Amino acid sequence: MRIRSCGKTDVGKRRKVNQDAFLIDESLGFFIVADGMGGHAGGEVASTETVEAVHDMVVRNRRVIDQFTAAPISRESSLAISRLMESSVQSATYMVYGMAEQSPAHHGMGTTVSAMLLAGAYAVTAQVGDSRIYCIRDGESVQLTEDHTLVNWQIREGVITREQAEHVSYKNIITRAVGSKDYVDVDTQIISVSVGDRFLLCSDGLHGYLERAEISQIFAGPFEDVCDQMIALANGRGGKDNITAVAVEITD
Repeated sequence: MRIRSCGKTDVGKRRKVNQDAFLIDESLGFFIVADGMGGHAGGEVASTETVEAVHDMVVRNRRVIDQFTAAPISRESSLAISRLMESSVQSATYMVYGMAEQSPAHHGMGTTVSAMLLAGAYAVTAQVGDSRIYCIRDGESVQLTEDHTLVNWQIREGVITREQAEHVSYKNIITRAVGSKDYVDVDTQIISVSVGDRFLLCSDGLHGYLERAEISQIFAGPFEDVCDQMIALANGRGGKDNITAVAVEITD
């Protein structure tokens, strides 16, 4: 299987600074989107440093990926590659937290992380916060990640309904972030992939304006135009936040 991808980020129509960051490494099969938060450029620092730190650790542990793809999947290899993704995010968490502690201007900075590693016939994801990863398969899009937000927790616990959630004023309050503490719970998962599968990694500045059915509709067009169309859609509907989209396709 081969991979092709594209990515784009935009400051949007309301913000003066773009605190989103993304990374594409097709040779490694690694993709990441981060949405920073924090004043005095803290969010920009947090997202940029996190993207680089997570990528660097995955690269330095390439042997784990090679061992995972060299043999049929097993419990041991699955745990090892999941730990790699988790520990990479944990390492970034400790680093960003330490940077914030050393700089009063950056105190409290943090970032979301949505990362995906394509390894052989599988995708391994790591998730913190409310950026998202979608899989588009057979014309249908499915959200792979869970939003770590207060409103999503309330829905899951039955405190409010999905209908009520549409009208709350605190949709963007996240319950997990890289860097806000020196440790964070990281969600990881492994899913099987095949030729034709497509993926969208995005910040909430995009998915907040995007209906799930629209994702597969946009991906049905020319692949090289996907990210431009996503950015244009979000800006056309308000562009209140920074907007980032990374599109990935598995080809033969």
